Amino acid sequence: MPLAMSPSAVSVKPTVLFLGDNVIHNHDIYDRLSTQFHIIQPPPADLDRPAFLRHLEKKTWGEFQAIMRPSWHTGGEMGQWDRELIELLPDEVKVYASAGAGYDWVDVSCLAEHGILYCNGAGASSEAVGDMALYHIISVFRNMTWSFLSARSGDPKAFAHAHHHSPTTAHNPRNHSLGIMGLGNIGYIIAQKAYAAFGMRILYHDIVRKVPEREQEVNARFFDAVEEMLPQTDCLLLATPSTFNGRPLVTDRILALLPRGARFVNIARGSLVDEDALIQALQTGQLSAAGLDVHAREPHVDPRLAGMSNVTLTCHTGGGVVETRVQFERLAMENVEAVLTGRQALTPVNGHLIRSNESEQDHETTTSWANGYVSNGVAAP
Repeated sequence: MPLAMSPSAVSVKPTVLFLGDNVIHNHDIYDRLSTQFHIIQPPPADLDRPAFLRHLEKKTWGEFQAIMRPSWHTGGEMGQWDRELIELLPDEVKVYASAGAGYDWVDVSCLAEHGILYCNGAGASSEAVGDMALYHIISVFRNMTWSFLSARSGDPKAFAHAHHHSPTTAHNPRNHSLGIMGLGNIGYIIAQKAYAAFGMRILYHDIVRKVPEREQEVNARFFDAVEEMLPQTDCLLLATPSTFNGRPLVTDRILALLPRGARFVNIARGSLVDEDALIQALQTGQLSAAGLDVHAREPHVDPRLAGMSNVTLTCHTGGGVVETRVQFERLAMENVEAVLTGRQALTPVNGHLIRSNESEQDHETTTSWANGYVSNGVAAP
């Protein structure tokens, strides 16, 4: 496993800044990288934000070409990757590959401005998150939290009350509509599972429509406008990525468009939901139940939600299985390897932004040259 190394060590190999704990699962891939690249792994004390920024300013780790974070649970001690941090990176950095599917903690637009490709762990957690979504879907339809809490209370009266009364508002998911906001990798797997296991009717809204073959596989109906989908949705499921400094997508206006008594499930990001609006909708009966794997102020859960027996809560563990960690590691390392060896990245997030910036720069250069030629009557120098 790598140790912290001085950048003074002479090497013609590209340098990779390795953030976080040692590789646990994919030793063969790491061994391959270590023969191709000079890997620097700072100790945990250097990853705290003030220390990390100071080391970047002093160029402690030299002119590294890539950043690699194979584990989601370590390597993020410096917090948000915002403009303050990104502008301290060496000009030579080409790629930052990290574990995790979400990227609301990193300003991928700012990285693109500096020509840095960001790669996430897309697809690694899709299966696990899909299973967690099914858990929350069945919970909000069948009053599982009410039943669960009553059984664990040890109180015979609470048990009897749930036994007799929870079925009066419980329903089978079959033939109910699941309206999915965001039918990407995770959203589509959820659609497949809900369609196959529960026989739900799949509705979806996304900025990109699936090809007809993919829609037909789950008998999905596309809505160009989310406002048209919501009134036909029995259970709204949020599966869209959040962006850096993104605003909530699910607000009081969105919730008001659902049929009264609808259900809501969020396995995306807590920041995408106005929790005050969600709580009000639950209190007034506009929503009959909610299932939340993610929360607006993690690791803190709103006590009002925690006190509701019609709200199912989990600790952002949708992707939390060993298989996800194995794939996060693999993708982080293989993305770095691909970019530094001149091949296509496996899971690029902001490549389109880099291409857009390059096109704008080319256009500005061409325009500046042409303007100079016209105004001076000679070719611009």
